[in-house]
Amino acid sequence: MSAEPLAAARRLGVVFFPAFDWAISATHPEREERLLYTRDQLQEEGLFDIPGISEYRPSFAGHAQLARAHFCLPSVGAVSTDSHLASAGGAITAARLVLEKKEDRAFALVRPPGHHAMRVVHGNRGFCNINNEAVMVEYIRDHYPRPDGRPLRIAIVDTDVHHGDGSQDVFWNDPHTLFISLHQDGRTLYPGTGFPQECGGPAALGRTINIPLPPETSDEGYLYAIKHAVLPILAEFKPDLVINSAGQDNHFTDPLANMRLSAQGYAALNAALNPDIAVLEGGYSIRGALPYVNLGICLALAGLSAEDIREPGWTPASIRQRPEVGQYIAKLCDQIVDLYRRPPAQPTEGQEEDGWWVRRKHIFYDTDMLRESQREAWRLCADCSGLGRIETSSERVDRSLCLLIPRHACPRCRKEGAALAEQARKSGRYAHVLVLDGDCADKASCGA
Repeated sequence: MSAEPLAAARRLGVVFFPAFDWAISATHPEREERLLYTRDQLQEEGLFDIPGISEYRPSFAGHAQLARAHFCLPSVGAVSTDSHLASAGGAITAARLVLEKKEDRAFALVRPPGHHAMRVVHGNRGFCNINNEAVMVEYIRDHYPRPDGRPLRIAIVDTDVHHGDGSQDVFWNDPHTLFISLHQDGRTLYPGTGFPQECGGPAALGRTINIPLPPETSDEGYLYAIKHAVLPILAEFKPDLVINSAGQDNHFTDPLANMRLSAQGYAALNAALNPDIAVLEGGYSIRGALPYVNLGICLALAGLSAEDIREPGWTPASIRQRPEVGQYIAKLCDQIVDLYRRPPAQPTEGQEEDGWWVRRKHIFYDTDMLRESQREAWRLCADCSGLGRIETSSERVDRSLCLLIPRHACPRCRKEGAALAEQARKSGRYAHVLVLDGDCADKASCGA
């Protein structure tokens, strides 16, 4: 970094939780060392000596807060640890810093990550148990509603190299949340999803935007996609809040993917996107990338230049992008913007059955080697986004019923949800019957 005196152009709060006592295994990519070198780098560079940049510790999320975003089976405690509570709590802390105007921007530098955790959780998949951004969004909606009473409009831009399939699933039928994922094409990388035709549920068509980038996309390609697809879509959606799911496994040294983003490229991406809140997701080049990328993100969020960052192994050739990659991305971005403006008339996933939109899913929890079967149905309603009904079972949990009463539910959907829950409990057919009420009136169960 430059020796010139610095002061942040925007106040930045960095919520740091490295989870040094949690790992999937001693040799797993998602292990304790992930943020050790980042902490050293931030201290050595004197990041927290810059006026306007402050470090914070996370609060702990409660089980009730996790249950605002997830159906956890057989229980929240069975699928989460204290580290997950601290990681989700770190995202909540970041949100509070911004929404209570203590800071202009916030970065939740936390682990374990979460963007592969879906609405229903039976275990760990893609290194994720609990979706930190989803928990944070529900907390924001519970505690910081718009003064005019209209639904808060939130945009999540996921720049992790892997498709954010968990976040997509959580917000699939939410018309007030725009989810955009830029990721390496699912034909070449886990989880094998995230294609443009995945546009959202029956009440939220066009609210899911997938931008599958080809392998070897570099700074140039990512910045083109941000400028020519993401920013125009955000301008039309007009979100009240922008959140970056800031995965860093698209770095040119990452061992789990095939992209060519640099630390300076990631800083430039963040500067262009200008999110209110960033939350760390993946990134497994522990020494070669994370310390430098995290520093770059912090500087960009604070409105400072990252051009003096020098990362090991970087050369112009290491991030050079072939011309045909750029040409592919240019055509893709035109298609994506058009798809946002003119989404299909109905979802490409599932079909209508007796007034409900139904999709059947078979989900593999690759970390826990667990298989789940789901029948997910959304009531097609002209007055709200519709009651959600999910039947789920796995090798750990017998058939269970999960009912989601959406925020701003109409009286009919609310009444039908209560009736279905009562019938299910009396029937004895289900091991668990869970209800998630979006307009929860009880602040204790809302996680206050």
